[in-house]
Amino acid sequence: MTLVAVFMLFVVGAMAALSIDVVTVYTARSEAQLTADAAALAAARVIANSGATTDTTGTLLTNVETATGPATTVAAQVAEQNQVGGAYLTSGEITVSFGGTNLPTNPTVTVSVQITNLPTFFARIWGAKFITVGATATAEAYNPSGANAATGTTTPVAPVCVKPWLLPNIDPTNSPNAIFVTATGAIAPTAGNLLGYTTPPIPGSTRLKLACGAPATAYSANCTAPLPPPLAWQYYPGDPASFPPPTQALPACTPALNPGYQESVAGCIQTPIACNSQVNIDQPAYLTRNSETAEAVNCMNHATNNKGDTVTSTNPPTTPFEFVAGDDNPVAGLAGKDVMVSDSLVTVPVFDSSAGVPVPANPVTIIGFVQLFLAPQGLATPASGHMRSTVINMAGCGTGASGTPILGNGASPVAVRLISPP
Repeated sequence: MTLVAVFMLFVVGAMAALSIDVVTVYTARSEAQLTADAAALAAARVIANSGATTDTTGTLLTNVETATGPATTVAAQVAEQNQVGGAYLTSGEITVSFGGTNLPTNPTVTVSVQITNLPTFFARIWGAKFITVGATATAEAYNPSGANAATGTTTPVAPVCVKPWLLPNIDPTNSPNAIFVTATGAIAPTAGNLLGYTTPPIPGSTRLKLACGAPATAYSANCTAPLPPPLAWQYYPGDPASFPPPTQALPACTPALNPGYQESVAGCIQTPIACNSQVNIDQPAYLTRNSETAEAVNCMNHATNNKGDTVTSTNPPTTPFEFVAGDDNPVAGLAGKDVMVSDSLVTVPVFDSSAGVPVPANPVTIIGFVQLFLAPQGLATPASGHMRSTVINMAGCGTGASGTPILGNGASPVAVRLISPP
């Protein structure tokens, strides 16, 4: 009986260790993995919105990768806000590294977290007071306008929240040259300085504006046939079937949003728009489109009172873009502070305008996207609907892209995704 009692003591101890300590370890490992995933995705989003994947020189990527760079900082901040095994992580338990196979157009960020002092309970019977738990995650900022674009073997992207403004493939800094190479989706050599480009303060042809309509003094817009020929930075409206207005999560606006077009501008269209997809230009008479565009944009980016978010950059940018919250940013306490994302960031589709016809004809083929920061100085868009914009990113797929599109997220055409663990 004595031997049985001693034996049962070890059996009970082993069972307790398995039932409590093993569960504790698995829970901590799960927490560590979720922390690494979140930190890697947050850092990759910083890289995506920095313009690094559009900068073929690699200058921006170098700045993002530095030890004090924003991507590293954000990864650490996100990780340190999470608990693993009941304790918050410290900076010494977090490692951030960068890589990628086709730099700078698809950089990756790897975040590893590890704690070495997770306390045990019944396992102390065998002298194991602490155990080590860790996890690693790798996220990618994928831009199809990369090194593989020259071969036409890129995988297309399909971002959401795309605005119903169809831009012709014409570089506003070097018209009539293209933004993207039509076949491959690569950024055209002449468009290399488009990153960071901000439209001038005086209204002109390079303001983002409607391509068709009545005189600007009437603030009306009639896009019935025949359509005018494509010009740089002048968009054609997408039809509601191709860009269905969202039905939820719409901002509260004054005046209230009209159903349809204004909801598509101010809200987030949930239907993904994929490279190589075909969409239609909206051609029914719409005589108030310009003024409605201005109202919806000002509501979306909180710039009605000239206190919207701003962006700091140079052209071309030598450091990552810096987004600063305006006084009317809806998140309390953010005014004047740097932010990772902004409601002023939008994605606009670019269609193939090199088909040899003087005017576009339905349907048009999407060959890429540009990410813009609207009203970069935080000022309201005038009733004419002519919008100031700064180019943050460009992502072209071209007509040669194939395969299942990679879904984008947020207001960026540069897809951010976890690639490890799968």
